[in-house]
Amino acid sequence: MIALLKRRLSLRRGDEGVAMVLVLGIGLVLTMLIIGGVALSLGSSKKASTDANWNGALAAAYAGIEEYQSRLSEEPAYVKYGNPASAFSWPNHAVTAKVQLPPTAPVDKTNPAFGLGTTGTWAIVEGSYDPDTQSTDSAAKYRYEVDNTTYYDTGTIRLRATGKVGNETRSIVADLRQKGFIDFLYFTDYEISDPATADTRCNPKHAWEDSTRSYCSAITFRDGDGIDGPVHSNDTLRLCGTVFDGVVTTGDPDGGYTYPGGTGCSRPTLNKGAVQFSPSISMPTSNTQIKKETRYDLTEEVPRPGCLYTGPTSITLLDGGKMIVKSPWTRFTNIKGDPVTEGNNDNSGQCGTETALRSTAGATLDVPKNNVIYVQNIPLSGTNGTAEAYTTNSSTGRCRARGASDTTLGADQSNNVGYSRNVVGYPITDETPPTAGTSATSSYGCRNGDLFISGMLSSGAGLTVAAENYVYATGDITYKDSVNDMLGIVGNNAIWVHNPMKVVSGKYTALNAKSRRIDAAVLSVAHTFAVQNHSVGGERGTLTVNGAIAQKFRGVVGLLDGTGYSKDYNYDKRFTFSAPPKFLSPVTTTYGVTVWVEISPVFKADGTYR
Repeated sequence: MIALLKRRLSLRRGDEGVAMVLVLGIGLVLTMLIIGGVALSLGSSKKASTDANWNGALAAAYAGIEEYQSRLSEEPAYVKYGNPASAFSWPNHAVTAKVQLPPTAPVDKTNPAFGLGTTGTWAIVEGSYDPDTQSTDSAAKYRYEVDNTTYYDTGTIRLRATGKVGNETRSIVADLRQKGFIDFLYFTDYEISDPATADTRCNPKHAWEDSTRSYCSAITFRDGDGIDGPVHSNDTLRLCGTVFDGVVTTGDPDGGYTYPGGTGCSRPTLNKGAVQFSPSISMPTSNTQIKKETRYDLTEEVPRPGCLYTGPTSITLLDGGKMIVKSPWTRFTNIKGDPVTEGNNDNSGQCGTETALRSTAGATLDVPKNNVIYVQNIPLSGTNGTAEAYTTNSSTGRCRARGASDTTLGADQSNNVGYSRNVVGYPITDETPPTAGTSATSSYGCRNGDLFISGMLSSGAGLTVAAENYVYATGDITYKDSVNDMLGIVGNNAIWVHNPMKVVSGKYTALNAKSRRIDAAVLSVAHTFAVQNHSVGGERGTLTVNGAIAQKFRGVVGLLDGTGYSKDYNYDKRFTFSAPPKFLSPVTTTYGVTVWVEISPVFKADGTYR
């Protein structure tokens, strides 16, 4: 019995040992779970904090981009500011800025966003610090570096912004471009004919301001036209059966459009949705800003002056990056002062010598890459040397270029039907010049700063041509390289698609072949882009424009009955991120981001480059 009891006690003690092991094991597991949970909680908290800093750093970089945009809007010349020690600003065209920041920001009066290195400053994202203590230790911060080396060529500024929160930094690179007329394939201020060529009694108003618009001739998009790109008019649009493949907006506060109906006027096709309201865009008063780019005394603003020509000037663009320029009344191709105090031909290798420009062959030159050409009226006074550059034949009243003989360019000549030619040969042989009320007043004037241009741009770069008076597209204007070639055409007054007619006993005969093509951004500052003799000569084929069109008044291309040209307008999508050099922008200046990309962080949290 005793032996059995001992045996049972022994078994019970063994069971108790196993239970103890199980209890201890379970306790250990629970302890480990608790410790692991605490560790996980602490780790997650740390990771969450890191993630928040990481996301905040990107937001801070964006804040830097937006802050820089606001500076440009307030002060367009701010593009020249930056930190010349920045590696991104190579070849160091930027200069140090001294700009007052908002008084609430706990920073000094120089722009802290231009800081570099461990001792350099960072700008503070407004609202990310404690306004009571003014402590910025945990605030979101940013720096940016400016590359303005291509701004004067393409209108684009490249900005590299780095945001910082805690020990996290992130960087982005953004291309900024001034928003302007070339954001649209088609832009107009008024949807009426230019009063200067239609009815001068017209008092220009937008239809939504005055629906009657006495004496003003409203123009309608017609059936068969194709518009492939964004469209904006400050006026109320009149639409027939045009196919619109881009967004269409209007400055009419009520939005929408007018549908006149009737024979030959079907409903338009709006493939991107209904016409929507968008604020009006103001036109500049003139294109003289481009003339400023030919001054040699503005070394900081105009490091590479373009070419200035005087009086009627013809330019023929050639394959191989060349052009032929004929400008018999040009004396100086660069000027100094405003008003002009003197001029020179020091860059005659670029713009041509006086002798070559006056010759019958003209001057064969390299197209000025990423630069401008401006054609001015002959000054009636002043010291730029052109006041004496014209004479008038006392017996015929016709013009003669300075120093021209009867056998040289600019001689006293007429075409076959008795009209006096200007110094570069317009009106052409057998042409009856357009008259007021049909397409142009004072066509081919002797002393006007008129540009006659045609040919193929093949320089592999940008070019802007501008005229103080008219621009005439006298033939097709095309690109050899649709990736790198880019042309801007800016007329202070009208831009005409040359469509010459011979008139005999009231019958009009066209002197040019049908259909025309223009590859360019076209802007008529004070008047219109239109076809000469659009209402006569029957059907003329298709006017193809690959680029952008902007004008103050709507230009007539063809009539609803088929006379003139039909439209084939296509937007040059490169204009969303680039522009022809020195191309004009609206009066109100804003900059938009055209391209951005995140890159590896540029700076460490301590401010040094990685």
